[in-house]
Amino acid sequence: MKLRETCKYAIACPTSMGVRITPENRMAVHNSNLFYLQSTSAETNVLNVASSLGYECLALTKFVEGSPIAAFIKSQLRARNIRYEGLDIPQGGPWGYRHQFNIADSGFGLRAARVWNDRAGEVGRTLSIDDFDVERIFGQEGVGILHLSGLIAAMSEDTTKCCLALARAAKQYGTLVSFDLNYRATFWKGREEELREAFHEIASCADILVGNEEDFQLCLGFKGPEAGGKDLKTKIENFKGMIREVQAKYSNASVFATTLREVVSANRNLWGAIMLAEGQWFVEEPREIDILDRIGGGDGFTGGLLYGVWKGWEPQKWVQFGWATGALAASSLNDYAEPADEAQVWAIYAGNARVQR
Repeated sequence: MKLRETCKYAIACPTSMGVRITPENRMAVHNSNLFYLQSTSAETNVLNVASSLGYECLALTKFVEGSPIAAFIKSQLRARNIRYEGLDIPQGGPWGYRHQFNIADSGFGLRAARVWNDRAGEVGRTLSIDDFDVERIFGQEGVGILHLSGLIAAMSEDTTKCCLALARAAKQYGTLVSFDLNYRATFWKGREEELREAFHEIASCADILVGNEEDFQLCLGFKGPEAGGKDLKTKIENFKGMIREVQAKYSNASVFATTLREVVSANRNLWGAIMLAEGQWFVEEPREIDILDRIGGGDGFTGGLLYGVWKGWEPQKWVQFGWATGALAASSLNDYAEPADEAQVWAIYAGNARVQR
């Protein structure tokens, strides 16, 4: 893979910004009265690794005009070194547009985390390619990697068209395309044929494909592995077999990756990853990690992987850095990894938790 020589933005993404509220002290939502508020989206979670390490990233989004939630989101993005472009549109009254609310606890022990999405009237569902100056962003300023998520690609007819147009523009201007399939059954209901066609086109443009076995089956129509054991070795071999089929159909892509997770408790997971890059397999066998909040671990992995691509590292370092930034995200109440520096990430990978003075 070859990055553009001059880029203002390391990574850009279309996204629908919202807020998440999380009970303090790992309480459950229904019996807590203190909550932590953060601005979040799966796509900006991915950007956050590169933005934390000093590289400009860009969120292409939309806001509700005059909304204090929109003002909070913009402030949070600025603090995270993420630039944003997006129209401010009128709310349209109390029953008009708003930013999504994600209501989720962190779980504790054998009480699993629970997530409740409240997305009625979500302003991000109206994203359109016409909202953005594509020639300036991609042609003049330059973007190294365009990251697309299946969450945004499937959110509405408008966002589907927007993601398709952005993928085409990225290819036109020499920008690499990353596509995390991120299947959600509720988004696909009643639109299966339309979305299967759209996801096929985006995947055909992608240089980097991220997803688990279910994502490739349900988004792109690949046959799943035969029923069998669920041990780690079997899971890895099943994924390898499927990716060989995916690679044959989507030959433009040269990187295929997924995380490997086994849940011991809400506080402890086995965390691993597997990647095929440039014809070679790289496997990070699951290691035990402590969990403060598991939401965003997969996005942290993808963000670390893309950071390695952006930096021009050898592929083995992509998956190692991604493993560590995924683990870093899980150590924070925020949905994203925010490394202090690269050394911190490599210390996590090495299992070195000694105090740094």
